[in-house]
Amino acid sequence: MITLHHLRIGRSIFTVWLLEELGVEYQLEVYLRDPKTMRAPDSLQKIHPLGKSPVIDDDGLIIAESSAITTYLLEKYDAEHRLAPPRSNLAAWAKFTRWLHYPEGSVFLPLLVKMLLMRSEQPHATFEAYSEKEIRLHFDYIAKQLGSSEFILGDDFTAADVGVAYVVSMAKRLGLLNSWPPLSAYLARVQARPAYLRAVERAVE
Repeated sequence: MITLHHLRIGRSIFTVWLLEELGVEYQLEVYLRDPKTMRAPDSLQKIHPLGKSPVIDDDGLIIAESSAITTYLLEKYDAEHRLAPPRSNLAAWAKFTRWLHYPEGSVFLPLLVKMLLMRSEQPHATFEAYSEKEIRLHFDYIAKQLGSSEFILGDDFTAADVGVAYVVSMAKRLGLLNSWPPLSAYLARVQARPAYLRAVERAVE
């Protein structure tokens, strides 16, 4: 059985969501952040040297990094290609892979910079300019890709939506979504999915 090492208040809730979408049996090992520093506890380093989450243990196979975990879970548990196109459709698979890795590979950094700036008491004009420009660039790009579609790659929900929803939800928490109403509607739509609601019930509440 898969064990997901789940850090409360963090991105691993989205791995819980993916497991629920796949219908995979799993158990949670829950970790709590330090209330003063909001850092992960040192005990997570016993699972992976970086002490980050999510990390899964699948019968002794330890896998870290959200996109790597997603790829592994799809390879093992999505034989019917419900959440990703088959590799035989190379163009569709390449587009899916790009959007799977894009949120954390490109969008997360300017959002992280913005979050740290909001917590800082000192002005940082260079970083402010960087984060504002990059956030607008990326969220305009995401909104254009979404267009009038239900999901990020069209009419069907895929595992790429899990990652995109992660960065869109982060932007919402930072109060940055007012300029992109379609993305607010998109987030509400994907977070109304039964699998997401089950994930929140199990891993948050």
